Amino acid sequence: MSTGLFGSLDPRWRRLQGHEVHCASCGQKHAGIFDLACAMPEHWNGSEDYVPNAEALSSRHFLSEDFCIRDGSDFFVRCVLDIPLIGTDGASFGYGVWSTLSEKNFRLYTESFDSGNQGDLGPWFGWFSNRLKGYPDTLNLKCQVRPRSNRRRPLIELEATDHPLVAEQREGIGVDRLLAIYALHGHDLRPAILD
Repeated sequence: MSTGLFGSLDPRWRRLQGHEVHCASCGQKHAGIFDLACAMPEHWNGSEDYVPNAEALSSRHFLSEDFCIRDGSDFFVRCVLDIPLIGTDGASFGYGVWSTLSEKNFRLYTESFDSGNQGDLGPWFGWFSNRLKGYPDTLNLKCQVRPRSNRRRPLIELEATDHPLVAEQREGIGVDRLLAIYALHGHDLRPAILD
């Protein structure tokens, strides 16, 4: 019998989702499952300050919250890599990550961005453009970028390999693995969640 989104298999899911947890690592309070994000593609070699998205249509080297062009020849979009959470009723954890796109697909995506009608675009081939902590090198894993409508960031679907990140996206992760990922990124919630 299910008891909501954070099902009946592991009570730690309910503890993590149902309480505000003080993080001894970062000093902040976290409520529920939260996503992690990479601020820029691994290949970015410019300022870490974001410029407006509108510059995507006229710049050769820029970084915004959603787009990046490096030296007029490398094109990136911010995406979401969803990982299912085992023992929940369909919940997932997301990494905000970057992927390459061809210039043609990048232009199509950026030119239609403000319309919010992008769900029929793609999927497009890309190269995963971040290194994630706690995995063998994730840079340049092959992926499909799947645009979504309503100005939601595209989803990334990693192509099938024996890489652990691919397996986690396909099979999901449990509460212990999610807490370990958080700890690798400076949010050790384990003392507050684990008995």
